[in-house]
Amino acid sequence: MATEGSKLAVVAAFIANLSIAVAKFITAAFTGSAAMLAEAFHSVADTGNQALLLYGMRASRRPPDPRHPFGWGKESYFWSFMVAVMLFVGGAVLSFRRGLEALREPHGVESLGVAFTVLSVALVIEAASFTIAARQFAKAKGSRSWLRSVRASKDAPIVVVLLEDSAAVTGLVIALAGTAMVAVTGDIVYDAVASLLIGVLLAVVAVFLATETKDLLVGEAASRADRSLIRARLLAMPEVESVGRLLTMQLGPHDILVNVEVDLRDGLSGSGVMDVASRAEEEIRQALPDAKTVFVEVRDRERG
Repeated sequence: MATEGSKLAVVAAFIANLSIAVAKFITAAFTGSAAMLAEAFHSVADTGNQALLLYGMRASRRPPDPRHPFGWGKESYFWSFMVAVMLFVGGAVLSFRRGLEALREPHGVESLGVAFTVLSVALVIEAASFTIAARQFAKAKGSRSWLRSVRASKDAPIVVVLLEDSAAVTGLVIALAGTAMVAVTGDIVYDAVASLLIGVLLAVVAVFLATETKDLLVGEAASRADRSLIRARLLAMPEVESVGRLLTMQLGPHDILVNVEVDLRDGLSGSGVMDVASRAEEEIRQALPDAKTVFVEVRDRERG
């Protein structure tokens, strides 16, 4: 998945959430709606999250240096993990707390027409942002299911935006439903319940994101398909007898570390062994352009 596509999705989400957050806070102040305030907290958290993602994407492109010989690719994973933490603390906890307060100390919800208008406009904007993220993600999804693709993706920023926008759209639907129930029944408990449900929704998404990005941050291997491709390309070389241990690590969304052992056929000279090692590295890079760092250990059975 192209980095520029991921950046486009993040920028679109940032602009959408910033404008929506301002509108929600103003509306919450006029209406006194707990669900609207919960949604405002949600949008603020999302806006900050997109800023962190943009910083992480920029920082991850810094070149290697003596202290970071494999580059800074994991910066994007670190800030994606921080987004999950922010989403939980800045969105889920505050929304749930606001819902509990509304249940303990209920107060009237006013200007429901304004709340409906703002929530509806926000829903349209969030749906547009989600569509951009979904289109960018679909380019690499292929025939796999959405859930399987999300779990297999190594591009944490686009996954974060996709799930955040999904939660935002769902949260707005919940807030609209809660406001509608208040308008129909006159019972403000539905507003508090909507805030609680939004908090639960954000908590589930945050935990899922934290789990997925943690694996990448700690050091997840390249996908099974990529590992199989490396083995296939090496075994296609006439000088290679077999492929031994293959170690990979995802250093960033488009940066893979590869270390592989290959057993050579009999009869190669010393210079021939070095030539095979060089060509093996080139084969890996051609098969897997994201393999930026490649180590090939050749073993000549005659030489041990």
